[in-house]
Amino acid sequence: MGKSSRDELDLLHVGFNQDYGCFACGTATGFRVYNCDPFRETFRRELDKGGIGIVEMLFRCNILAIVGSGTSAQYPPNKVMIWDDHQGRCIGELSFRSQVHSVRLRRDRICVALEHKVLVYNFADLRLLHSIETLSNPGGILALSAAAEQTILACPGLHVGQVRMELYDVRRTKFIQAHSSGLAALSLSLNGRLLATASDRGTLVRIYSTADGSKLQELRRGADPARIFSIAFAKGDSPEWLAMSSDKGTVHVFKLATAGADTRAAAAVRLAQTDGNANPVSALSFVSNILPVPYFASERSFAQFRLSEEVRSVVGFGSSPATIVVASASGVFYTAGFNAQKGGMCEQRSFCRFLEASD
Repeated sequence: MGKSSRDELDLLHVGFNQDYGCFACGTATGFRVYNCDPFRETFRRELDKGGIGIVEMLFRCNILAIVGSGTSAQYPPNKVMIWDDHQGRCIGELSFRSQVHSVRLRRDRICVALEHKVLVYNFADLRLLHSIETLSNPGGILALSAAAEQTILACPGLHVGQVRMELYDVRRTKFIQAHSSGLAALSLSLNGRLLATASDRGTLVRIYSTADGSKLQELRRGADPARIFSIAFAKGDSPEWLAMSSDKGTVHVFKLATAGADTRAAAAVRLAQTDGNANPVSALSFVSNILPVPYFASERSFAQFRLSEEVRSVVGFGSSPATIVVASASGVFYTAGFNAQKGGMCEQRSFCRFLEASD
């Protein structure tokens, strides 16, 4: 994540851990970890030659993956350093010929996205297990299921808008032509059963089953283009909600349909409802059954939260039901709640400035 438009601090990265209970940020002088509920700084590490461009957590354990940023940084941008915070030092490293764009962790795997490749390593001994060729991927688009029950990886394929899924437990590779334009973001549910995709147009999010690659739902952020920063599934084996953040400064929350349901039929039922508790759809949604006009079939967001600034942000779900958490590039952490029956605008519940220029 880049710096705030206000340019008041050198925040180079911010991202949640796998269950949104913590988030980590990389700065020009080191990295820090914060607890979300209650909000507090857990620890900070200042380096001799700072500049940490990526900090990836593994739930709440003491092991993190960090990547340096800048030519004079203590750790170069082409290495993934495995940091043990109990020992206060790096205990391993992965070195590459090109810049690391993202890292994803689970208890048995480390996945690294480079410009044209995704590499999968065994966590215990850092042994290379799999090398995947991708389209140019400067944004480091990569998703990895975190729960122990199955190991699924999603990354760009070799065609524009294509997603490649690796279902490692069943030794199967699947390809989904998710969008006609380039990918902007991917997200897997905690157990890996659901995949969410967004394109660089930023108008639609599509939900797929990873078991068979079928499309389950189409969600519309808006009609105007936007840059999607993050997509997050709610916690649980059958997540009820999905949230997304973009450069428009609004976080959108969508209600997820039952996996495997006929989404057009479900949309028709939700349209007939008058008491909320569903994503709104266009009053002309019936047109999509007659003409190929996907705009009318897609579902609009159930709830919305407006940030105080239009800056880069990441979103997750809070520890209480129907709550979201947001960390922004301006160094602000928000929590907000929404009405799970009626939706609408979220209510801001906290606003904490976690990083100041004077820090």
